This record gives sequence, C-alpha cells and structure tokens, in this order.
Amino acid sequence: MVNGLLIFALIAFVVVYWRWPVIQNRLWQKKYQDYRLDEKQKTLLLRYMPIYQKMTDADREKLERHIVWFLNEKRFIGCDGLILNESMKLIIAADACVLVLNKPWPLYQNVKEILLYPSAYYAPQTSRDSAGLVSYHNTVRQGESWPGGTLVLSWHDVLEGNRLPSDGHNLVFHEFAHQLDQETGKTTGTPILAKEADYKQWGRVFSRAYNQLKTHVAYNMPHVIHSYGATNEAEFFAVITETFLEKPSELRHYDPEIYSLLVGYYQFDPIKWH
Repeated sequence: MVNGLLIFALIAFVVVYWRWPVIQNRLWQKKYQDYRLDEKQKTLLLRYMPIYQKMTDADREKLERHIVWFLNEKRFIGCDGLILNESMKLIIAADACVLVLNKPWPLYQNVKEILLYPSAYYAPQTSRDSAGLVSYHNTVRQGESWPGGTLVLSWHDVLEGNRLPSDGHNLVFHEFAHQLDQETGKTTGTPILAKEADYKQWGRVFSRAYNQLKTHVAYNMPHVIHSYGATNEAEFFAVITETFLEKPSELRHYDPEIYSLLVGYYQFDPIKWH
C-alpha cells in the first residue's frame, strides 16, 4: 500500500513538473480573469504612451492584459529618494509589455525587480588597461540590465523615451530587449528563437546588419540605426529594437531583411501602428 502511494506521488510529481508551465499559466488566467485597467489608467496611457494611442483595439486589449500581469508579478523599488507611484509603474510596465505583446505569460521570466532612479545616476565600474592595471571609477548611466533579474532605469529618461516617440530612443525598450537577450543565459544579441532552424537565418542576417552598421559608422555613412548599436552585438540588438518600434518605416526602407527578421521574432509589425 505504502509503495503504491509512493509510486502514485512520484508519478503525480513528474506530471506536475512536466506540465507546470501550462498549469501555472492557467492559474494566472484564473487569478487575473477579472482584473482590468481602469479608465484613469487608460487615460494616462493615452496621454503618455504614443504607441498605445495608435494600436488597434485588439492589440491594445492584449497589452492591457499583459500590463495587469506585469504590475502584479514584478517588484518596483524607488532609489535615491524617489517615491514611486502607480502611474510610474504603469508607464514602465506598458512600454516593457509592448516587446512581448504576442508572447505568453510568464513575461520576462528572469526579471524580478525594477529599480527606478529619479534621473541618470552614478554606477561603479571596473576597467583594465593594456598593461593589466585595474582601475575603479564611477560612470553616469541611464539604465542597466543585470542577468540576475534586476533592471535599473532613470525615470527622467523613461519619460523622455515616450515624449519623443519617433527619435529611435526609448530606455525601457532598450533595457528590456537586453533582458530578452539574456534569457539564453548569455548576452550575445541572439534571443531565444521559436525553432532551431531559425538560428541560422538569424545569425546570417543579424551579423550582416551589425557589420554594415559598424562600417557606416566608421566611414560616416548615413544610417537609420543609432551608432551606439555598433558597440557590440548585444547593444546592436537593443538599439535595433528601439529603431524597429520607433522608426519602423525608416528601418524597413534602410534594411528590409533585418526588419523582416524582427517582425518574425516580435510577432507584430509596428508600421501598422504608425
């Protein structure tokens, strides 16, 4: 009898463990089925989030569901004396959820907390010169994305990203793109793709576009993607995500192949919103 119960418990444990993502998603769906953004929150998004204004009703509804989940599942912490309010959290959650609009819960599995500073802040940095000498100094930053699940943002720059919706700069898009990249366990500019076969095409198109940007920057040639994207592959993915969302028509004209690659990965076409 005891052996039979142990075997049953073991089988039940294996089934739950194997099916846990599906079970967890159903629990979330039930938990949040009656949660909705209220009219005050929607009005705030219409005022401060240009993409939300232009979305189709169907996409806006999906985004709102994601925002509800995000606000309840992620922790926000004010830093350097900043007193957080619900409006700040709402705007950050909305921007972050645009990137994963058509992806299932859980969103940003590695992200546990968002640290929010009033404006740009000092962060310690270590550097090593060619002789091997290590130096320690502070740098001014607007945001950071840590593989351990912490994301840091400057509130001033979050607002600037939404105030200028077509300049190709959005701090939340940039740092949360890094989080998508880091879900693989590395920061290489290649996020988790749907199929194994997709990696070959991604590598070819992504590498060609990245090297093209480096060439255009080095020779002062015209380019739509911000020059910071030429820093390395990880920054290229974050910067081109900003360009994709804020300057989609220009990016498609400049490089239709990389634009098509991003449409396939993000599972939406932002030109429809512009």
